[in-house]
Amino acid sequence: MHQDTVRATAFAMPLTSPAYPVGPYRFRNREYLIITYRTDPKKLRSLVPEPLELSEPLVKFEFIRMPDSTGFGDYTESGQVIPVTFRGRKGSYTHCMFLNDHPPIAGGRELWGFPKKLASPTLRTETDTLVGTLDYGPVRVATATMGYKHGAADLSAVKSSFAEPNFLLKIIPHVDGTPRICELVEYHLEDVDLRGAWTGPAALNLCSHALAPVAELPVLEVVSAMHIVADLTLALGKVVHDYLAKSEPRDLKGRIHAFAE
Repeated sequence: MHQDTVRATAFAMPLTSPAYPVGPYRFRNREYLIITYRTDPKKLRSLVPEPLELSEPLVKFEFIRMPDSTGFGDYTESGQVIPVTFRGRKGSYTHCMFLNDHPPIAGGRELWGFPKKLASPTLRTETDTLVGTLDYGPVRVATATMGYKHGAADLSAVKSSFAEPNFLLKIIPHVDGTPRICELVEYHLEDVDLRGAWTGPAALNLCSHALAPVAELPVLEVVSAMHIVADLTLALGKVVHDYLAKSEPRDLKGRIHAFAE
């Protein structure tokens, strides 16, 4: 194969049979269970990278059922999302994600920088309860329950939340093991068709695990729960901060003065 052909056809690995197709990436009947909870602010601050800033000590634990996604198939996802601000704009930072399908794991990591790992999440309705579970191997690490459609949610508020920016820390190493890409990526959800949204009583239990450390952000108080069904397109992202770019040193005099105080 001529190198010009390589350059013209290269999109993802493997070269002649990529793990995922070229977008756009459209999701239909995407179903969410999102439980927002209050956690330890000190632990939260230690996990959110600058220049993102925390707005409140809150975490959103999400279970997402995706039965119809372009190029990615039928799968389920779970993870922790943290409300943040970036240069005065409200948004969300994805801290960790666990899912059961290889193409969106590969595509999510390589294209956007989603922090995805292989696991076994589920989202289902059990009689009068919406139930989300996350297993890492044979070990249960998260269980969420919510009363099924107890009350209608404010659709305008839900639509506004979908319009907010989302942030990811994309890390790709060089062949020698040093970081080749280390960037803060911003992406948006587009063409959102909100089919419904509901609230209800909820509970969330997290268990410690060495490789799925969701319990490192403990549940101090469940603040709210949301059940959402929507169609949407996952847009590609843009780099808003390059951690490997040369930057101006901080004002040393100002830092010394601050320490003296």
